[in-house]
Amino acid sequence: MSAARPFTVLRTVAALAALPLLLTACGYGSDAEDDPTRAEVAADAKKLSASEVKIGYFPNLTHATALIGVQEGLLQKELGGTTIKASTFNAGPSEIEALNAGSIDIGWIGPSPSVNGYTKSAGKNLRIISGSASGGVKLVVNPATIKTLDDLKGKKIATPQLGNTQDVAFLHWIAEQGWKVDAQSGKGDVSVVRTENKITPDAYRSGSVDGAWVPEPTASKLVADGAKVLLDESEIWPDKKFVITNIIVSQTFLEEHPDVVEAVLRGSVKTNAWINANPDEAKASANKALEKLSGKALPDEVLDPAWESITFLDDPLASTLDAQAAHAVSAGLLEKPDLKGIYDLEPLNKVLGAEGRPAVDDAGLGVR
Repeated sequence: MSAARPFTVLRTVAALAALPLLLTACGYGSDAEDDPTRAEVAADAKKLSASEVKIGYFPNLTHATALIGVQEGLLQKELGGTTIKASTFNAGPSEIEALNAGSIDIGWIGPSPSVNGYTKSAGKNLRIISGSASGGVKLVVNPATIKTLDDLKGKKIATPQLGNTQDVAFLHWIAEQGWKVDAQSGKGDVSVVRTENKITPDAYRSGSVDGAWVPEPTASKLVADGAKVLLDESEIWPDKKFVITNIIVSQTFLEEHPDVVEAVLRGSVKTNAWINANPDEAKASANKALEKLSGKALPDEVLDPAWESITFLDDPLASTLDAQAAHAVSAGLLEKPDLKGIYDLEPLNKVLGAEGRPAVDDAGLGVR
């Protein structure tokens, strides 16, 4: 989940600095790559205040709003003569660095790197301007050795990265069971094994781990290898919703080009509406985009259950991001952050209002 890097600088900063950048929601590499998809722009189309908008996202199903919005031309339609330059990323830190450097203006990204980027810049580099997706995270296990949640005690369970969104969620869930685990080492009543998503299926097949708390499509890849879903993370959240993907924007770009930001948000809202009205067609479109980017489409036995577990929505579910940050604090991975101002939902609420839809809430963490 999406999505991410630790919420903020961990107490073991020196040790973590030596680690390679791990992946957030998929596991295909860490460098940015240009998305070759290009929508047609009419010769007489009117440009907005910027001639180009640079957007970033992951080649992952939880970022399907961006994948589909670019591929189907739904984002470009709202931008008129302002062209899209799209880049893909596989690690939250890389996308945040690109935003800070001006290499992208707007990005689809998970909650953990959103918080990390905001707090590390003392609230000066980004705003969250919309939600995009909820869900898509599961606890999957070896059914031969784990039949109930109680059976997890004493077992080895993978998460994508120390302090990432899924790691924090699993540590919080473990604590709620009354079990003890040292957050830094992962040792305790349950062994938490930090493993890149691209490696987790091999680790599972070899018996190095007994299961994993991971985002899609990794969870469904494990199920295809014989694992069973023991818990869908949505089951432990109010209303069964929690943020897995946000839309962020550079504060500078938002101030200088509010019309472009609003156009991208209109495109995102209309893309999500199209996805929800045409789920099968949207699923095929997302998989086609993934095939263009990675060279390989997801097989149906992975694609279908993964897609079904993700909800595409515009509400950023701000209260769940705040809760995720609180879980990281309670796990000892984060000093209590000041998140006031991380959201600016005024442009989104303007777009939603024009569609006759109610405004969404920033849980008291808005800039206004």
